[in-house]
Amino acid sequence: MTTSVSIKDLSLSFGNVKVLESLDLEVAQGEFIVLLGPSGCGKSTLLNCIAGLLDVSDGQIFISGKNVTWDEPKDRGIGMVFQSYALYPQMTVEKNLSFGLRVARMPKAEVDARVKRASEILQIEPLLQRKPVELSGGQRQRVAIGRALVRDVDVFLFDEPLSNLDAKLRNDLRIEIKRLHARLKNTMIYVTHDQIEAMTLADRIAIMKNGVIQQLADPHTIYNKPVNLFVAGFIGSPSMNFIKGDLSGTTLSVDGQANIPLGNYQFANQTNGASVLGIRPEHIVVGEDARKMPVQMESEIEIVEPMGADTVAWTKIAGQSLTFRAAAEVHLEPGQKVLIGFDPGRGSVFNAASGNRI
Repeated sequence: MTTSVSIKDLSLSFGNVKVLESLDLEVAQGEFIVLLGPSGCGKSTLLNCIAGLLDVSDGQIFISGKNVTWDEPKDRGIGMVFQSYALYPQMTVEKNLSFGLRVARMPKAEVDARVKRASEILQIEPLLQRKPVELSGGQRQRVAIGRALVRDVDVFLFDEPLSNLDAKLRNDLRIEIKRLHARLKNTMIYVTHDQIEAMTLADRIAIMKNGVIQQLADPHTIYNKPVNLFVAGFIGSPSMNFIKGDLSGTTLSVDGQANIPLGNYQFANQTNGASVLGIRPEHIVVGEDARKMPVQMESEIEIVEPMGADTVAWTKIAGQSLTFRAAAEVHLEPGQKVLIGFDPGRGSVFNAASGNRI
């Protein structure tokens, strides 16, 4: 598969502070990559390096096979959408869309054709004669995306473009961005701290921490086979349950109060000693369904959160907190004793010292 963006041994420091360190990333032509992580992990910094807005300390950046490490942003063949709309308030939508093209002295017929195409794709044709102050937040963000779209480039960069919108608008525009990618088939690199955006948009997700990519994989693999405790805890809402214990062979002993058999679990690199079993809340069942599970135990409900489509409840295993999901019609209340069960083979086991999957 043709490589669209290639980052080799990239490092960036601000004084003595290392923000990115020896980072490698290969993005295929037409791929949708999401850079995901908490604030300060380096995801926006990496995007700005690709865009040419920051000078790197070391390493190289290639776009469409060309070394652009020291090229100006305008010469990199990229279109960028920022978190802030950054629209010119005195200009109409049409003028905002065409401004960069007019500055580049592109022929008027070509400018008009590109603006028309972008406005049709984003469904903003009725807004072309309005000014930004007359637009909603979602409409402004569409215009900001359109301004990148008219450049007709191979690589689009998105820096948390939906973070300023309310929840419903974020959902609506997220779907529009996914449709946009399916239609254009351009390479897209998208920065977000929102795991739902990452899981629903990405072909692959790069989860970052402290300037290092922890795991780069498709959403299914990231969710079901996280490489370490950080990735496991960062992805999922509610987050993965972590049961601490001592691993001996294929049995995890939890504080001497419970033994969890791991015979069904596929170990990659089994080691005995202090370990952590991760179980997703939706993989824990309650009531009669629990009797079919390899691990069964009675527990007392502490907190219940009705979510509409389902119910989230908190309980404990051997003194350790545990969260599970149940169908909305299942009656749960604090103080209630219930039978819960799960299959450890669907979980993830981590070495407690290194945090890595075993």
